[in-house]
Amino acid sequence: MPFRDIVGHKRLVSLLSRAIARQTLPPSLLFAGPAGVGKRRVAMAVAEAVNCLKPRMGSDPISVSDREMGSDPIRDACGECASCKRIARGVHLDVLVIEPGDSGSIKIEQVRDAIDRADYRPFEGKRRVVIIDHADALVAQAQNALLKTLEEPPSASVFILVSAMPDSLLPTVLSRCPRLRFGPLSAADVAGALIASHGYSDADARAAASDADGSIGRALEMNSADLTDARDDAGRLLDQAARVSDPSRRLDAVRGLTASKGGGPGAERDQLAACLRALASLLRDTSILALGGDRRMLGNADLEQPLTALARTFDARRSMAAYAAVDEALAALERNASPKVVADWLVLQL
Repeated sequence: MPFRDIVGHKRLVSLLSRAIARQTLPPSLLFAGPAGVGKRRVAMAVAEAVNCLKPRMGSDPISVSDREMGSDPIRDACGECASCKRIARGVHLDVLVIEPGDSGSIKIEQVRDAIDRADYRPFEGKRRVVIIDHADALVAQAQNALLKTLEEPPSASVFILVSAMPDSLLPTVLSRCPRLRFGPLSAADVAGALIASHGYSDADARAAASDADGSIGRALEMNSADLTDARDDAGRLLDQAARVSDPSRRLDAVRGLTASKGGGPGAERDQLAACLRALASLLRDTSILALGGDRRMLGNADLEQPLTALARTFDARRSMAAYAAVDEALAALERNASPKVVADWLVLQL
């Protein structure tokens, strides 16, 4: 996958593409950040960019400061040459991906094999790229085996460690790998990726993105239909709270949120938690609209019109107070509080 197709992380992608163009890419790197945000994809994009037979060169406006009249060069893969296609299929001889086996760990034998291969010149590419996915799964012996290679890496090899839990690595490993920190993706980026690459409808993608904490991986693990229902329930609850002040009528409105749909108390709790997370996302967007903020930050952009109407009642102060109440309700659910009690309490706080 070329850099230009990466979802989000524009500044990190810019940094990497400029380093490759200037031939200053460090021989070892640590990609650290939440699971499912695209760290491995970026690592594969690096492998393509350094080994592409017909690289695309250009300039990078992101790097231009107020004092600069020009811009830094960037290098990206074409995505179409034989090398790019082989890397994408996982059959390029000079791109090695190490990941946990059935035991859930990465053994020393896997690392030693990669180290031995890295000592030789690339077979078909310009540089050998070794990607260690879930690097926190490296057993201690495997991490120690890596140390000498990370300290004195072969000139034609690049080692990229990918981890959602980098602090699990040995300090000696961490000290030898410059760390690039990947943050969560925006809800809009997650939704766009679900629509473009995974066939989601706009409504299902928005619902999944609002509950995914910026992770495409997490969004794909969820039941999009359940999340769409949860977001619909949250929207109706918020609308009812905006129009009705009578406590008894509000309590009537919340009864459906804890009605059993099968699966027992655990399913009831999960159902309410999904609704509350969707409610938090809607309240965040309502606050943005009430403050006249950048609409590109909306996590539920497809609901902009009804949320704009709600913002007249849920001004910034009320939205933030309601958001805090939702956060407290979620914490109560985690402490095993009764879903019905939590729902009844919350609807009176909105």
